Amino acid sequence: MQPSQSPGPPHAPLVEVLQLELAPPSLADNTADLDRLLRALRRQGFEPIQVRLADADEFAARIRGENFHVTVLVGFFGSHWEIVDILPGSSSPTPLGLAIDLGSSTIGLFFIDLADRKTVAGTSIPNPQAEYGEDILSRLLFARARGNRKILQRIVIGGINRAIRETLENLGRSLSDLCAVTVAGNTVMSHFFLGLDPANLFKEPYIPAVNHFPTFRGKDSTLAMHPRGPVYVFPNAGSYLGGDLIAGVLACGMHRTEEISLLADVGTNAEVVLGNREWLVACAGAAGPALEGGALERGMPAAPGAIDRVRIDPATFEPDFHVLGDVKPSGICGSGVIDLIAEMFRARLLTRQGKLSSPPGCRRVVHTEDGPAYVLADPDRTADEKELLITETDVEVFLKSKAAMYAMLNVAVKKVGIRFDDVRHFYVAGAFGESIDPAMAVRIGMIPDLPMETFHRMGNTAAAGAAMLLVDRDLLKDMEKACGRITYVELNVNAEFMDEFRSALFLPHTSRRLFPSVNVP
Repeated sequence: MQPSQSPGPPHAPLVEVLQLELAPPSLADNTADLDRLLRALRRQGFEPIQVRLADADEFAARIRGENFHVTVLVGFFGSHWEIVDILPGSSSPTPLGLAIDLGSSTIGLFFIDLADRKTVAGTSIPNPQAEYGEDILSRLLFARARGNRKILQRIVIGGINRAIRETLENLGRSLSDLCAVTVAGNTVMSHFFLGLDPANLFKEPYIPAVNHFPTFRGKDSTLAMHPRGPVYVFPNAGSYLGGDLIAGVLACGMHRTEEISLLADVGTNAEVVLGNREWLVACAGAAGPALEGGALERGMPAAPGAIDRVRIDPATFEPDFHVLGDVKPSGICGSGVIDLIAEMFRARLLTRQGKLSSPPGCRRVVHTEDGPAYVLADPDRTADEKELLITETDVEVFLKSKAAMYAMLNVAVKKVGIRFDDVRHFYVAGAFGESIDPAMAVRIGMIPDLPMETFHRMGNTAAAGAAMLLVDRDLLKDMEKACGRITYVELNVNAEFMDEFRSALFLPHTSRRLFPSVNVP
């Protein structure tokens, strides 16, 4: 989901623009030049406001050089304001903000006009750190050496900077126009971005170096932006519960409502938050790859060439599918896999244990070197002219991911002594959440059996939350309160999670009473 317009008040961005006509000094008012400006800003409500010594001489010279008629950009740094720039009084700058969704596989960048709160450009790039490890664990092992941490930091910021420069050039804007940046990433990616040591994250008791990051200026990093603009990195709430999910909480608004809501964000990991304005419980785990289509032989991200929707005729067992980009399929993404498993189960092609069966009259189940498989697309219908199969091994891998997802949800609700029926809103986030069919996910037992109106497909809540903060600085208070309410459940050492996981390995579940709406063949 690309944020097209960020909700919030019409004028509370991280960077404000003010045109000020200051009374020149006189014998009756001998206030210093820079103090004169600060006094005017405090009268406008920008307090406390600070100026760094390195900037004082330059700012004072500009004020006098413009004959005390200036346009001032002031940035909010959480606990105080700082002057970002001083321009001629006749200028009318339109500062931009950048919301970054710092994913381990893909990085999304959304450029926001801070005046009208609208997205003016958006782009995404593959995370260049993949060169040093496709998965987070490989990068963590690489980062054990301090020099390697610097490499990971330099390469990810370098990729972001190239995307920034290209986008600003296309917009006809300069780097100095980019005055504020917000970054939402998981715990490990935030550490890599800031050059922090993540070594303790992958050994018990799984402790980050830092959870709450101080707001810093562009010049404190190598980001391509205004050197004095604020950069805000969303805080973590646990070893595998990062700023991307905190941004998601802001985006769906569950921290403000009395009703109980549940947010599930599926990416490289699956992350879950349950609660309302009084309390929040969160947990995370490695359920994501197969649910996104990864870890399967023909799995792929939701990109052109990916099958994202599947239906199977229960009488003929013939499939019908949709391909992103309306091209011949190259593989299948997460939403397509969920549909496929659900439809195969309904058509009696899969047993409750996830084993392939071949009903009479079915030509689609074949035997391969890797065991039985279902032919989703014949060679003449695929991009590589090879059969697009889902094997019994693929199903087994997928069922482990879906079981982990449901187990996480179950542990969360049991932790606070409620039932799924008490949940009024279920938000499904991430690229996975944009195209998932909740009815199909319920059918296979991946999410609870709730009324369909309970489910909301939210798309990229990390980007949406980061964009919201750019234009509504009051959300910083909301976020601090929400972080303070979160109880993080560590699943790596949770025996209840393993019990729930084993029970959820079946279609839809070992306990049929949990899924009364599902017709089990």
